[in-house]
Amino acid sequence: MDPDKVSTILNWKPPTALRDLQRFLGFANFYRRFIRDFSKITRPLNDLLKKSTIWSWEVEHQTAFDRLKAAFSVAPVLALYDYNRKTVLETDASDWASGGVLSQYDDEGVLRPVAYFSSKHSAQECNYEIYDKELLAIIKALEEWRPELQGTQEPFEVITDHKNLEYFTTTKALNQRQVRWSEFLSGFNFRIVYRPGTKAVRPDALSRKPEDQPKRADTNDDRIKNRQRTILPEHIFDPEALAELTREVNGNSTSLPPR
Repeated sequence: MDPDKVSTILNWKPPTALRDLQRFLGFANFYRRFIRDFSKITRPLNDLLKKSTIWSWEVEHQTAFDRLKAAFSVAPVLALYDYNRKTVLETDASDWASGGVLSQYDDEGVLRPVAYFSSKHSAQECNYEIYDKELLAIIKALEEWRPELQGTQEPFEVITDHKNLEYFTTTKALNQRQVRWSEFLSGFNFRIVYRPGTKAVRPDALSRKPEDQPKRADTNDDRIKNRQRTILPEHIFDPEALAELTREVNGNSTSLPPR
């Protein structure tokens, strides 16, 4: 198996909070039918989800986590790409990263993963509007799997949880970045299908891995720096207005308009 197709899974860092574990197990549940003794393997992880349990990541949890990651990366979970099979590309974008799963239907009509993908957003990409981030996730996935997806005879499905993307191909008012993307997308034979975000568990988990999220205390992360800016610098204010604003903030913050 090509290591590049599974590196996103093998490099997945251990959960550091309950929500991270819930996402990982939600991802895992889609493939439970292919993993022998799935319930037994995941029991220590599921025990951590119980309300009466205090969060503490121990050796038994790490062992279960590693066993699941290994199972995702080999047969029978992972299939080899077949140019003759129906192909599905699932993508998702969070504030900080993009994720995707490339899958194909097997002879029994079961959707099997072929490869996984995730990528941190750059500082500039973090400032994109949500619909541009969702389109960016598609672009990055197509770049990742270009050899498999370019030149397909039958259109493959691109499943997204952002309904606006269904209309991107007919939108006339595109910015320069979207124009470049449109030219790139024209080289692929695909159809965009909308699916609500509540059902997009697989790519959602990949776009929200703990290691791809910025740490609030990390002042060297450009993705954080670019969001910590003063909209109205002090020098543009009249001194009297600035003094009044300062008094309001320090003495009666409740009178300020809501954020």
